[in-house]
Amino acid sequence: MKNFENKTAVITGGASGIGRAMGELFLSKGMNVVLADIEQKALDATVKALAADGGKCIGVVTDVSKADAVQALADAAIAEFGAIHVVCNNAGVFAGGLLWEQSLADFQWQLEVNVWGVIHGIRTFVPIMAAQDGECHIVNTASMAAVTAMPYSGIYHMTKHSVLAVSESLYHELSFHAPNVKVSVLCPEAINTGIAASERNRPDGYRRDGDIVESDARALVSQALTDSVAGGIGPDVMAQRVFDAIVDERFYILSDEAWRESANVRLEDIRLGRNPTFAPPINL
Repeated sequence: MKNFENKTAVITGGASGIGRAMGELFLSKGMNVVLADIEQKALDATVKALAADGGKCIGVVTDVSKADAVQALADAAIAEFGAIHVVCNNAGVFAGGLLWEQSLADFQWQLEVNVWGVIHGIRTFVPIMAAQDGECHIVNTASMAAVTAMPYSGIYHMTKHSVLAVSESLYHELSFHAPNVKVSVLCPEAINTGIAASERNRPDGYRRDGDIVESDARALVSQALTDSVAGGIGPDVMAQRVFDAIVDERFYILSDEAWRESANVRLEDIRLGRNPTFAPPINL
């Protein structure tokens, strides 16, 4: 895609972090922007800020784990702007710990947002874009966790591996059946976002007795993530990477940092059939 003027972008997880940064950048390119987020107040504040300079931006409160909510998001975007050209399935959450200590609620919540959110985005938006004339693009946010596997965050890794796999399959299917729609998968490293504070959006149904298991491992990874994102690069860097990938029709949007080396160690483990190597990026 080369021409962005008057095109429409829909971004989930759009009230903060990478989602907000993508919204700002797309608006600067002359696009209409539809931001979706589960946090009403944060969404309202972001839309107000982004629209202050005259940009065409609306917000739709959306729980991406619900198919009907994502459909309502698409309906609102079409009603407001008439078409959808770029979709960023960006919403994501994190809860860590030892896999056998984490609750079923931890598994279900991360799967519903990180995986089902992308599934609903694909099933809802791809048919719309495939039926339109002209170029369109879908961006699924995975993580460098999608190409690595570290301890104490196994659920998150599992969900992001799923996002990468489904996006790769989607790439081939679109090339066969809807070549006007391109796809990219965003794999950020440590970014200065609110991912470490994901629990703020944890639904009440996943806060019942036993749903949050406090443990040394959970505290360890929570603090490590908090420290990592606090010193991470700005979300605007990710937004620019996304924009460049859309222009270049490039599928993989990968980190240029130590995470790439960590991923290469894992790939070599697979190629050689050797046991997994513990190769965290901070040690490379």
